[in-house]
Amino acid sequence: MDTFARLLKESWTLVEEDRVRLTEYFYARLFLLDPELRKLFPVQMAGQGDRLFEAIIAAIHTVDDPESFDEFLRALGRDHRKYHVDASHYDTMGRALLDSLRSIAGDGWDLAYDQAWRDAYAAIVEKMLAGAAADTNPPFWHAEVLTHQRYGSDTAVFTCQALQHPLSWKAGQYVSVEAPRYHPRVWRTYSVANAPNDDNVLEFHIRTPEGAGWLSGALVRRLKPGDLLRVAAPMGSMTLDRSSERDILCVAGGVGLAPIKALVEELTHVNQARWVHVFYGARTEADLYGLEGLRELVAAHPWLSVTAACGDDPDFDGEQGDIPDVVARYGPWTTHDCYVSGSAPMVRSTLRVLAADDVPPQRIRYDTFGNL
Repeated sequence: MDTFARLLKESWTLVEEDRVRLTEYFYARLFLLDPELRKLFPVQMAGQGDRLFEAIIAAIHTVDDPESFDEFLRALGRDHRKYHVDASHYDTMGRALLDSLRSIAGDGWDLAYDQAWRDAYAAIVEKMLAGAAADTNPPFWHAEVLTHQRYGSDTAVFTCQALQHPLSWKAGQYVSVEAPRYHPRVWRTYSVANAPNDDNVLEFHIRTPEGAGWLSGALVRRLKPGDLLRVAAPMGSMTLDRSSERDILCVAGGVGLAPIKALVEELTHVNQARWVHVFYGARTEADLYGLEGLRELVAAHPWLSVTAACGDDPDFDGEQGDIPDVVARYGPWTTHDCYVSGSAPMVRSTLRVLAADDVPPQRIRYDTFGNL
C-alpha cells in the first residue's frame, strides 16, 4: 500500500466510529457555507449521510486499484448529474468535508492526513466532473410504471418503461430511483432484475419491513401502474465476464435475487457451454417469491440448475439452513466465476465460504444491501 492510500485509511479510522456526529457536522457546515444547497436535498435528511459516506468509503477502498477507482468515480459523477450539482458545489462540499473530518478526529488529525484528503478530494472531483462531462445521456430518465405485484406484506416486483430516451444498462447493474409523487428528492439504489431489452423496460424487486425505508415502503405499498418515476444512470460492476469459459456460481439471498436473475436472463441469450448453478435462499418458503420463475428458466435451459434453501422453515421441501452454509455443502467452487447478492451478513458469510474454497478474489463479484 502506498503512503497516500495508507494515510487515507489511517485517518478514516479516527472518525468511522463517530459517523453520526460526522454526518451532522458535515451537513450543518455545508448549509451554513451555502444555504441554497439545502434545496438539492430531501426535506427529511434521515439516512442521507449514510449514502454520502458509503460513497467516500467505497472510494477509499478502491484507491489501491487505479482502474477501479477511476471507473467508480466517473460513474458516480454521471450519477450525480441527477442532483444538478456543478463544480462550485463540489468546492463547497470539499470545504465542509475537511472541516468535519478535522473537527471529529480531534487531536489525532495532523497535516499529513489533511493534505492526503485535500489531494484525494481533488482527484475525486476531477474524475467525477470528467465522468459527468462525458455523459451524453439525460441526467435521469422518466419512467412509467407498467405492472406492480405484491408478495406478502413487505415485498413487491414491479416493471417500468423508460420514456423518450433509450436507457442502456448491463445485467447485474443497479440504478438510482426517485418517486416524485411520494418522496421528492429522495433517491435510492436498486438492482435491475432483468437483462437489457429493446423495449426500455426495467424490473425491480423491492423488500421493506413494516415501517422501514420511506421510498422502499412507497414502492412496495403505494406504487401503482401509471405512476411516473425517475431513473438515473446505471452503475455497478457485478456484470458478466463474457470472455470467461468457466462455469458460474450465483448466490442470492432474498431480493438479492434481482441482479442474479438479470445475469441468468443474459446468459439465456449468450451461453453455449457454461454450467450455471444458482443458490437462492430466504427465511421461509413464502419469502422465495422468485422461485417459480427460476424453475421455468431451468425447464427451458439444461445448463441451468437452481437450489433453494430456507433458514427458518422446517416444512420446506428443499435444502435447510442459511444459503452460505448450503453453498459450502455443495462445493468446492474453486474453478467457478462467482456472483453473490444479498444482505451484508449473507454476503460476508458467502465470501468466507468462497475464500475457504480458494476462489481467486478477482473471480468473485458481489452486490450487497447494506455495509460490509
